[in-house]
Amino acid sequence: MTEIILDERAAGILAGVEQLLWIDGRATEASTGEWREVRNPARRGEIIGRVPAAGEEDVNRAVSAARRAFIEWRSVHFTDRARALLAIADDIEAEAEKFAQLTALDTGNALSSQARPEVKTLVSLFRYFAGVAGESKGVTLPAGDQQLQYTRREPLGVVACILPWNSPLMIAAFKVPAALAAGNTVILKAADDAPLTIQYLAQVCQRHVPAGVVNSLTGRGSVIGNALSTHPGVDKVSFTGSTEVGRGVAAQASERLAHLSLELGGKNPSIVFPDAVEDEGILDGLMLSSRFARQGQSCTAGSRLFLHEDIYDEMLDKLAARLGAMVVGDPLDEATDMGAVINQSQFDQINGFLEDGRNHPDLTTVLGGTAPTEGPLTEGFYHVPTIFGGARNDFRLAQEEIFGPVLVAIKWKDVDEVIQMANDSHYGLAAYVWTHDLDNALNTAHRIESGWVQVNQGGGQVVGQSYGGYKQSGMGREASLEGMLEGFTQIKQVNVKLRG
Repeated sequence: MTEIILDERAAGILAGVEQLLWIDGRATEASTGEWREVRNPARRGEIIGRVPAAGEEDVNRAVSAARRAFIEWRSVHFTDRARALLAIADDIEAEAEKFAQLTALDTGNALSSQARPEVKTLVSLFRYFAGVAGESKGVTLPAGDQQLQYTRREPLGVVACILPWNSPLMIAAFKVPAALAAGNTVILKAADDAPLTIQYLAQVCQRHVPAGVVNSLTGRGSVIGNALSTHPGVDKVSFTGSTEVGRGVAAQASERLAHLSLELGGKNPSIVFPDAVEDEGILDGLMLSSRFARQGQSCTAGSRLFLHEDIYDEMLDKLAARLGAMVVGDPLDEATDMGAVINQSQFDQINGFLEDGRNHPDLTTVLGGTAPTEGPLTEGFYHVPTIFGGARNDFRLAQEEIFGPVLVAIKWKDVDEVIQMANDSHYGLAAYVWTHDLDNALNTAHRIESGWVQVNQGGGQVVGQSYGGYKQSGMGREASLEGMLEGFTQIKQVNVKLRG
């Protein structure tokens, strides 16, 4: 067995460094007998745990367990399902700090700015879906005295939730409580690079739902992700991740006409009108929309910053000063604003974009531009906030999703022009508009081709609001009542001829 290196803080966070699969209500090793190491993004080479490397046999076991459990769970009164979700929320809240610290250790996200808010979102969404569990109901059609015609909203069955590494708990919160509230059973596929929080969430769920209702697997996506997408016993695949991988998942699931939802990448515009410079809170809002507190590793990051020419220089200077003051460091340190990116591959990918930016003749490096080359930040996969100025919308850095702490600033003059540039992307997930002119705010928000638009705020998803993308940013909606009904139920029409 590989030696597992744990410092004192990490040892306090992890009750045990080996986390098992959860299948049919039991913790179990993989049928393969193989394990995968979980590494610390903040300290290169440090192993913080290990998880089983599940194989196809484990997928078959989990699907069989979920299908058996579905028969009972779908028939449970919605108030009982609601009570289970509320109990899970209470347990998560009681252990919120453990979840938050484990998230920081597992993902590299800073404890204070990202990990704790993510746990709060998880609790809130379990409670929200407990509250709307009774809304999975049908309608009655007035068809005369000789006919009873009504619809039933029924659960889909077994739902495979394939999760990313950037915000695993928050994304699980978009999927799991909605699926359970509607009467489905679930199989979680934890991200290979950040599985620890998801396995602990599955462990907490076992306390309050029957065996097989919540199952959770760890291992390579190319093995168990593919097996879940193609398995005839999986009724729906709910995937969050890159557009490239999402296309593959969609192809596999659609081959057998399975239900499918995809939340994919984004290259999101943030449009600043001249009057917004007078807003004292705009810098805080732009910092939040940049998602630099998550190292830019967010599909909703406002990474294309469109600044009106009248305020371009002023806003760029102010924003650079504010972002440059962010504390980059150990995710478990309370003073840290921005932690580490997830792994070497992601670190190198961001470096490639930075090199392109530095070498582009039309771009200027306003802030950052290179990874740390000395000091304590070289111990982990750390990047620093970066802004490139002088960009055009057709530049590579303005078109491709970097998934790192990099903004490209683009000057604009005409509203029609900036909206055209904002929409000139195959992505369409999020957008941000900054102005106090109501006409500009609403007209721009309505014309932008994105599934989620924020005006004068950079905040994240609020429970109950539908969340999902246009174009190649995905299909389907989550985190809302509409998302639960459209994504996790199906309608059955029943017609009964009455004697008369």
